[in-house]
Amino acid sequence: MNKTLTITLGALNEAIGSECRVAITPESAAKLLKAGVQPAIESGAGVKAGFTDSDYEAAGVKILSRNEILKSSDAVAYISVPESSVIYTQAKGSFTVGLFSSLVNKNIAQQFESAKVTALDITLLPRQLSRAQSMDAMTSQACVAGYKAALLAANEYNAFLPMMSTAAGTIKPAAVLILGAGIAGLQAIGTLKRLGALVTAYDVRPAAKEEILSLGAKFLDLASFGGPDLSAGQGKGGYARELTNEEKLAQQAAVDKAAAQFDIIITTAQVPGRKPPVLLTKAGVEGLKRGSVIVDIAASALGGNVEGSQPEMTIQTDSGVKIIGAPYLASTAPKTASNLLARNIADVLIHFISDGKFVIQDADELAVLAISAANNRPQSDK
Repeated sequence: MNKTLTITLGALNEAIGSECRVAITPESAAKLLKAGVQPAIESGAGVKAGFTDSDYEAAGVKILSRNEILKSSDAVAYISVPESSVIYTQAKGSFTVGLFSSLVNKNIAQQFESAKVTALDITLLPRQLSRAQSMDAMTSQACVAGYKAALLAANEYNAFLPMMSTAAGTIKPAAVLILGAGIAGLQAIGTLKRLGALVTAYDVRPAAKEEILSLGAKFLDLASFGGPDLSAGQGKGGYARELTNEEKLAQQAAVDKAAAQFDIIITTAQVPGRKPPVLLTKAGVEGLKRGSVIVDIAASALGGNVEGSQPEMTIQTDSGVKIIGAPYLASTAPKTASNLLARNIADVLIHFISDGKFVIQDADELAVLAISAANNRPQSDK
C-alpha cells in the first residue's frame, strides 16, 4: 500500500533535437508512489521514449502543464541542463536533480542558488559508495552508449564484422580497437564480440586489463609500440587519472602507430569536468585504412578523444576515414535509457526524503551532490 502522498515530483518535456529521454517513466512512477512521492509530467514528454500520456495516467502519474510543474512541484527532475528562464520559474525553496555536469557548466550552481533552488548534480555521485550504485546515472547511461556505439560502428562500416566462409571464399573479420574500457567501453566490447568482430581494447587503468580479457578481447600493450608505463593509471572514483604531458604524448604516439592495423576504432575515455584526452591524433587518423570508421563517444564542446572530431557530426576525411562524434548515443535507445535514468533519479530523491520533504543532511556522504544550498520550501497540508 502506498504511503500518504506528501511530496510532488515533476518532469518536463525535454525531447528536443537528438534528446529523446524523459526523467520519469511509468516504471519509475511505481517506486515513487510507494515512497510517498506523487509524480507529474508535462504532456507529451515521454512520446519519443515510447511512453504516451495514457501510459503515465495508468501508472498514477499526473499530466500537467509546464508552468504548473515548475510552479507547484516540490522537486523537478531534469535530463539536460535547464535554461535560465526555466530555473527562475521553478518554485523558490524547491528541490531539483539532474545531469547538470556542473564541473563543466560553471555557472549552473550560481543560477540555482540565485533562484533559491536546492540542486543535486547526479554526475557528481561518489560512485565508489556501494549504496550509491543504484543512483549512478553516469554508469547506466554509459552502458547504453557503449552498446549503441558498437551498433553504429557496425552500421557505418562498409564490410561484414564476423568472419564468414562462403562458396566464393572467406571473408575476414573486422578488427576493432576500443580505447577506454570503462562501462561504455566494456559494453562495446561485449556487443562487438557477439557480432563476431576481432576486438582489442586499451585503458590506462591497470584493473581494466583483466576485465578486457574476461570478455574475450585482447589487451593492447602500448609498450610494444613505444607507449608509456601506466601502472599507476587508476584515479579516484573508478575513473582513469589525468596523465602527465609526457605520458599523454607517449600514449598518443603509441596509439597512432597501433591504430593502423584496425578497421574500426571506438573511443570512450573521459575525465569528469575536464577536456577529454586526445588519444588519436590527426596523424593517427591519416594512417588508418580507407573505409575505416571511428566513433568518438567523448566528443564534446571541450574536444574529444580523436583530433578533429565534432559532437553530433560525421566527418569524412580526404583519406577516406569516417569520424563520428557521438556523445548523444544513450538517447538513441531512449526507452531503455529513460527507464534506467528514471530509476537512478527516483533512488536519489527517495534517499533525501525526511519528514515528508527533501532534505540534505550535512553528515550524509552523498551530500557532495549538492551544488547549491537553499532551504526547502515549507510543506503545505495535503
